[in-house]
Amino acid sequence: MALTEEFEATRQTRRQLLKLSALFSAAGALPLLQMANTARAAEPDAPLRIGYLPITDATPLLVAHHNGLFEKQGLKVEKPRLFRSWAQIVEAFLAGQVNAVHLLSPMTVWARYGSQSRAKVVAWNHMSGSGLTVQHNINSLTDLGGTTVAIPFWYSLHNIVLQHLLKNEGLEPVSDGEPGPRQVKLIVMAPSDMVPALANKSIAGYIVAEPFNANAEVLKIGKILRFTGDVWKDHACCVVLMHEQDLEERPQWSQQVVNGIVQAQAWIQDNRQETARILSRENPQKYTPHTYEALANVLEPERMDAALYESSGAIVNKDWQEKRIDFQPYPFPSYTEELVRKLKTTLVSGRNDFLSDLDPAFVARDLVDDRYVKQAILANGGPAAFGLPDSFSRQETITT
Repeated sequence: MALTEEFEATRQTRRQLLKLSALFSAAGALPLLQMANTARAAEPDAPLRIGYLPITDATPLLVAHHNGLFEKQGLKVEKPRLFRSWAQIVEAFLAGQVNAVHLLSPMTVWARYGSQSRAKVVAWNHMSGSGLTVQHNINSLTDLGGTTVAIPFWYSLHNIVLQHLLKNEGLEPVSDGEPGPRQVKLIVMAPSDMVPALANKSIAGYIVAEPFNANAEVLKIGKILRFTGDVWKDHACCVVLMHEQDLEERPQWSQQVVNGIVQAQAWIQDNRQETARILSRENPQKYTPHTYEALANVLEPERMDAALYESSGAIVNKDWQEKRIDFQPYPFPSYTEELVRKLKTTLVSGRNDFLSDLDPAFVARDLVDDRYVKQAILANGGPAAFGLPDSFSRQETITT
């Protein structure tokens, strides 16, 4: 990436951050929420309109569309709409232009309690599926002292996990100025800009969703220092967000949407290679710009060289037997509660005053609506089909 290109990318990122900060405030979101009300009044039976970013976190939404699972539920559905930034997808969702999106799980907290938007998490999209990718000369977390690392957004599980790891090594995350020898400067960067930034050595590393970590491996410009799923066991990065008004006023429609997502996750488990082909740029649908090779390295468990990653330290918790990415739809309350607790102790740039007043148990009940996903799971083989306990509960496991 040339200096002029890097400057332009930084300028665009700052612009998107400012826009996103405005959207996630009550005043900034109000005009868009009013637009949504107008659109809903004009089209009360709107078809399913999916918004997504081209990352593997969107896999179930895209597979459900490709395989006609939403139509089989009796739904009218438009082709999923690809967005290039979180600001774009949030703006479209708040304005009612799309009615089902995948969003970084901490962003849903910010959306509901920052912008006061009536949005609810209805399911998980995936588990794991992210990693910390670094320059080849970085061999440990302590080697990141005095360097700059890119994150996809302040309100992301990536930021939470990275800061958790850094603090355990006595490193201080900072957001401004030149980092000292025991500091790591964090900058927000679009995932598509991370690979070239690593290639030209303007950053020491990045932590992000797949397949951008796999892309660095395929291109041989970086290596994975740690998988996030090896730190927070079976975590979600992105979740499915829908409008609360649809959930309350169109319950049958909402159930059909969630049914399609759950059926897609069940299908993906047994069709990993075909899933990679569906998402690849070779597919006529052009869902993502990624190669089959990079996607297959993420989605096909047999391609994962566990011994290599264990020897390098990218995998520490061998007994977890984590897949690089996995799929199950249930949004565990314990995860949401721990997410809120972690956010309270994580450096996030911008407005975050609302976090101090949030009660984790309340957020787990208020932000998440699990009625539809429970019913869909029960209709598709039950919890055991997804490796879930019958109790729909678990304890969170976070290590270093």
